[in-house]
Amino acid sequence: MAREKKVEKYDVVIIGGGPAGLTAGIYAGRARLNTLVLEQSLVGGLATNTADIENYPGFPDGISGHDLADLFYKQAKKFGVNFKLTNAKSVDLTGETKVIETFRSRIEAKSVIIANGSKPRLTGAENENDYIGKGITFCATCDAAANTDKEVLVVGSGDAAIEEGMFLTKFASKVYVSIIHDEGIMDCNEVSKNAALANPKMEFLHNTMVERFEGGEELEKVILKNTKTNELIPMDLDSCFLFIGYIPNTDIYKGSVKMTDRGYVLTNANMETNIPGVFACGDVRETMLRQVATAVGDAAMAGVMAEKYIAEGEIFEDQIMNGNGVVYCYDVTNELQRDFLTKFTDIENRYPNFKYHKVDTFKSQGLMHRLGVKSCPAAVIIQNGEVVEIVDECCGAGKIESRLDECKC
Repeated sequence: MAREKKVEKYDVVIIGGGPAGLTAGIYAGRARLNTLVLEQSLVGGLATNTADIENYPGFPDGISGHDLADLFYKQAKKFGVNFKLTNAKSVDLTGETKVIETFRSRIEAKSVIIANGSKPRLTGAENENDYIGKGITFCATCDAAANTDKEVLVVGSGDAAIEEGMFLTKFASKVYVSIIHDEGIMDCNEVSKNAALANPKMEFLHNTMVERFEGGEELEKVILKNTKTNELIPMDLDSCFLFIGYIPNTDIYKGSVKMTDRGYVLTNANMETNIPGVFACGDVRETMLRQVATAVGDAAMAGVMAEKYIAEGEIFEDQIMNGNGVVYCYDVTNELQRDFLTKFTDIENRYPNFKYHKVDTFKSQGLMHRLGVKSCPAAVIIQNGEVVEIVDECCGAGKIESRLDECKC
């Protein structure tokens, strides 16, 4: 007989415990929301694989990814954030109550923040997993300075591989580039290609792929294989940078959350997805730059917006939809809509049997959308807890008063 799952309820559930998920947790926890972070493997995410992060503000001497993630974790715990090391197996995000299924629990939340991140595409070569973070890296911006005057290998020929390879030449003495295509063929744009070919520090190894990684505690050698002759090419190197793409961890959201063709979640500037109450932040988003600093910025916004979404939900249920009322939705930056506030106060005095609410949509359109309003200005008339009419383009008081005269309140 199937074991009945335990039901747990939270205000906010954050799926993913990397820098983005931890930061969103800090903001939600500090707002005194009952918050849970779900992480399937290691709290800290991909950042923990970086030995030395030198471009995160506040650490002039650098800090290891593991130590930085530990500080994030401790700060989240300080604000009462809960953690579960388990995998989210499925989600249902469409209703007012969001549902996340794990192996043992059914978790219900008012809001969900997607922070699963992405994982670098690997080569599949022998011993690869043994040297991730020990010579195999995925971020030139993070690790270039550590390879000053050293010889490194870049794998890949897309825009990221070639542009990051050129960046590495500012530090490394030699940058080899392993390209699976025939000579002269690269996946990057022509401008980057020509610039790279003209760079004396770069050497291109066409028709090659990684066969094997070798070394002791750290990576020491990469064995390339010529795809046409099967010749093995041993290379003594200090680091290997893999730029063959990333795979977003978004499989469980397919069919509900809007994504790009590559599987990255689409959001607006407020980290809102196409589903009300569902936000996304960090590497899981469609974005140009993926860094700890950008993940933290995304997550700060996501945490604040999740708190606002929950607060607006409580206002909507407890105040706006309770009894009879009139809601004026307006944009404070619009002079005409702002001037109508005086007329709205006159209506309030003439029809005292209604409760009146003013909703400024400039910073947040959450309440407006909950009321079914498509654009401002609009007045929403509520009778017995139900919307009976939406008066669009309502900057003339006559339409509202005419409708209120018809209501028997």
